[in-house]
Amino acid sequence: MDDRSEQMGPICELPQRPRPKTRKPSLDDARIYGLSPSPTSSSDGRDEKGGEDQDNVDHDRMAHLIERPEFVNQFLERTPSDSSSEDPSDNHTDPTQPLRRCLPEFTGAGGGTGIFKAPFRAAVHPARPPALELRPHPLRETQAGAFVRTIACSGNQIWAGLECGLRCWDFADAYRPGFGAPGGEDGGGRRGDEDTAPYRESARVSPTLCMVVDAGNRLVWTGHRDGKIRSWSMDQKPEGGPFREGFAWHAHRGPVLSMTISSYGDIWSGAEGGAVKVWPWESLEKSLSQTTEERHMAALKLERACIDLRNQVTVNGVCQLSSSDVKHLLSDNTRAKVWSAGYLSYALWDARTKELLKVFNIDGQIENRVDPSSVPDTNTEDDQVKVKSVSTSKKEKSQGSMSFFQRSRNALIGAADAVRRVATKGVLGDDNRRTEALALSVDGTIWIGYGNGQVVQWDGNGNRLQEFQHHSSTVRCFCSFGTRLWVGYASGTIQILDLDGNLLGGWVAHCKSIIKMAVGCDNYIFTLANHGGIRGWSLTSPSPIDNIVRSELSSKELMYTKYENVKILIGTWNVGQERASPDSLISWLGSAAYEVDIVVSGLQEVEMGAGFLAMAAAKESVGLEGSANGQWWLDAIGRTLDEGTTFERVGSRQLAGLLISVWARKNVRPHIGDIDAAAVPCGFGRAIGNKGAVGLRMRVHDRIICFVNCHFAAHLEAVNRRNADFDHVYRTMVFSRQSNTLNPAAAGASAVQLLRGANAQSDDGKPELADADMVVFLGDFNYRLHGISYDEARDFVSQRCFDWLRERDQLRAEMKAGKVFQGLREGLIKFPPTYKFERHQAGLGGYDSSEKKRIPAWCDRILFRDNRAISMAASMADCSLQCPVISSILLYEACMDVTDSDHKPVRSTFNIDIARVDESIRRQEFGGIILTNEEVRKSYEELRIVPETTVSTDSIVLQNQDTTILRITNKSGKEKSTFQIICEGQSIRDTSASEQSRARGAFGFPRWLEVTPATGVIKPGQTAEVSICHEELHTLEDIMDGIGISQTWCSEDTRDKEVMLGVKITGNFCSDVIIHRVHVRHNSSSNTAHIDSRSGSRRPQTNRSQRSDYRHLGNSSDAYDGMRNFRIP
Repeated sequence: MDDRSEQMGPICELPQRPRPKTRKPSLDDARIYGLSPSPTSSSDGRDEKGGEDQDNVDHDRMAHLIERPEFVNQFLERTPSDSSSEDPSDNHTDPTQPLRRCLPEFTGAGGGTGIFKAPFRAAVHPARPPALELRPHPLRETQAGAFVRTIACSGNQIWAGLECGLRCWDFADAYRPGFGAPGGEDGGGRRGDEDTAPYRESARVSPTLCMVVDAGNRLVWTGHRDGKIRSWSMDQKPEGGPFREGFAWHAHRGPVLSMTISSYGDIWSGAEGGAVKVWPWESLEKSLSQTTEERHMAALKLERACIDLRNQVTVNGVCQLSSSDVKHLLSDNTRAKVWSAGYLSYALWDARTKELLKVFNIDGQIENRVDPSSVPDTNTEDDQVKVKSVSTSKKEKSQGSMSFFQRSRNALIGAADAVRRVATKGVLGDDNRRTEALALSVDGTIWIGYGNGQVVQWDGNGNRLQEFQHHSSTVRCFCSFGTRLWVGYASGTIQILDLDGNLLGGWVAHCKSIIKMAVGCDNYIFTLANHGGIRGWSLTSPSPIDNIVRSELSSKELMYTKYENVKILIGTWNVGQERASPDSLISWLGSAAYEVDIVVSGLQEVEMGAGFLAMAAAKESVGLEGSANGQWWLDAIGRTLDEGTTFERVGSRQLAGLLISVWARKNVRPHIGDIDAAAVPCGFGRAIGNKGAVGLRMRVHDRIICFVNCHFAAHLEAVNRRNADFDHVYRTMVFSRQSNTLNPAAAGASAVQLLRGANAQSDDGKPELADADMVVFLGDFNYRLHGISYDEARDFVSQRCFDWLRERDQLRAEMKAGKVFQGLREGLIKFPPTYKFERHQAGLGGYDSSEKKRIPAWCDRILFRDNRAISMAASMADCSLQCPVISSILLYEACMDVTDSDHKPVRSTFNIDIARVDESIRRQEFGGIILTNEEVRKSYEELRIVPETTVSTDSIVLQNQDTTILRITNKSGKEKSTFQIICEGQSIRDTSASEQSRARGAFGFPRWLEVTPATGVIKPGQTAEVSICHEELHTLEDIMDGIGISQTWCSEDTRDKEVMLGVKITGNFCSDVIIHRVHVRHNSSSNTAHIDSRSGSRRPQTNRSQRSDYRHLGNSSDAYDGMRNFRIP
């Protein structure tokens, strides 16, 4: 097969639009716009086809389309990728419309494998369980001021904390379609939430930072950036407008960073500077009972009733606690303790007495607290000394042997290296081990995740037990349910561990970091990604049910597939430090922009020079970019494209002389988002931007497209250096910054980003560019013509013998050998070489006539890869969710009439077919499968097992400081059961025999009652023993004075007290609950506290009831069963 052959694409129909009269005709227009009489033959009669074998067009493909819905057939019939016939008469097009053939393509070898393989796509991902898309991934640009930062679940509701308030989903609406058109607080959904399940939103408040659910009182408590804590009722009825807060008070001077509810119903809150405060339930309850008019005064009283634990443990100005921010608070309900955590240290508290039990570091060592801010940072000083010594050593060298550029460059590179060391010291040091997440498992152990991916198991007393390393990415969050622990990582991966730390399964749940997880209703665990998307996963996953749902959902693919078509104009130009005339910009971009949706501009050598390059390198090191020339070009292109009226700038990125920018039509702009930028220097020491690449990554109709503007090593013999430049760019380009559209400093590559560039691969070992659905490389690649003289090249160009010249093209030869641009495609070149020309000299006679007489070459190129297989032409590929992006080339030409630079600008127009998922419809189909599919329902019922259990008694009477043992027996022969004991309500009998019943916060226990352990795991056939006893505080008066509720507490202690305990039994794979109720009564008439006169400690008198005192429950059906589906708070 002839290596020079190309494959001719189909005929494409383009709409008739008036062309601007200012267009200056290109010398190559006749070749580009005219229809060649033999489209599959070159000028010398030889066939043209790609560098790899290409199959012929499948003329039987229409038989497959007959089975598809009508709207699918209509789309496929109208798209350029439908090439059942190359005869224009067979395309059923309007004869008044112009026809243009899609250009043949040359495909580089080496694609289809490894990092150069197109990413896998499918209607339903086969490597992970099917998920409920409660809130599909919104475009970042639509979430300004409304980012979701935390989630929590309560009964049949899912709550989300936003930067502008709260959002609530009722699970009954979870499978319903989205709102569609965007709205706001006055109704409808926000932009970006068109496909989100129906929700209610609160009135606008300060950004929500943390959230905790109080199922006992049907409240959600939230901590906010303005330092306030707010309550929200779960039972607010939708009235068409935003719901409002119930009660709020000012808790901290700074943001409320963390919250938890202790086992006694108190709210604990953490803030900056190590502040920890406790808000007693007695004061909270009194405030909540006030009317709306009285709540202002109630808030002031509550603020005075708090217990400031940091002040409590500060003696003579010395505090035992770290001054770092309290990022995490965790209530250990098993032992009635509370953990407070900073990044590198922890404090353990008694939830009942508020006593500080222990302060220790991440290694478990007891700390003698010294404020780290008072210790000088010797490492920084060392770095400064090193910088000075480097500068001094450079000055000692001979000044005459070095040019000014070399001295400037060396000094700035040394400074940049010092900045990198200082900026990344934390990343490589202690920050790599900092605490990121805490969780309590049902067996009473504490799990802590760290920045290096390590998971450590601790006991309830703060002792390290085991360490596990199942993933290298940072642990971001935990969620414990039953005997399983769910771990969310910064890579977007979920892993499931058992309580022994063994890995049970895992998958990539999101494309971004998972920042929060919560167990919800109907056996779902919900994950919140950093981009704001929320997905629900079955608690049974991974399981055979996943395969059933995946198969059923895949079979309905055509019902939720939507098709889009986008045309993109891509232009590249080495401007040689010149500024273009308006006519040149119109000829290059303006004349072709009228028929496209997106315009991409790539410029090289916008500005050069030793001083500029050195300064640009220094600016990059501290996260700055841009120049006056760069801004001029952005403004000039904007004027050419009628910015503000027709087009909008989507994003841009500059690295020294490289500049890339993307523009979109205003009607297309809402479908483009998540704009990220990147830069990779390839100049001296891989640090100077005279050579390198800049890139922009974006989502277009939910598909990832990357544009990379490159400038590689120059000179004829530097082929290997150019190949190495591409490999370096492809492997190390990291899109870690949002593109700049307003603030030039916002898009620069920070020192940390440049450090990451050395290892820019994802968890699966692939570079970020490999994960894109479409990648376009444009720029001055600097590949030349080899084996030909200057005069010979000029002769072939004048005769337009481009076929022979293509045989001498270094880039094509290297691509054919699989050494560079592996698997990428390029349109057939039918224009003269674009380098090198005399400035301001028109025509082909303008090639370099200086003494050097540089051989003409196609230095300026545009290459791409889409989702197609390497051997598949655009005419053969069906656009589908398996192959969602298919691109064909409508135009590939040089603007030979432009003479402002020694390079000619090159442009190419792409026709892109995109298949995407209609998330609203797919969510409906997913819900239909879950709710109606008999096989799925039967499989779920088999797993929704709550093991049969019994409790030893349903009534306990405590005398004095008695301790009674409650026994819980697992009657199942093979299933483990988990239990949690809650207090559903407390009754106090006064002298008039009246009763008052209420539940404390989060079903907490009254202070006079101690239940240990309150949670646990029971193996099959075994029994768990729970100690229930009456407690008295020997420092009662002091603590009452501290919280300001002495009268209430004292009067409560002199009356008979009764509580109703609920023993909640759950299985491992479902959120269904069976509750055994146990009535506990304490008679104050016989209450006698025995106090040790020397130590003040209490001496409990243990009274273990005999078996004859218990009334056994025969099986689980004897217990209260009416609260099935009640979630464990």
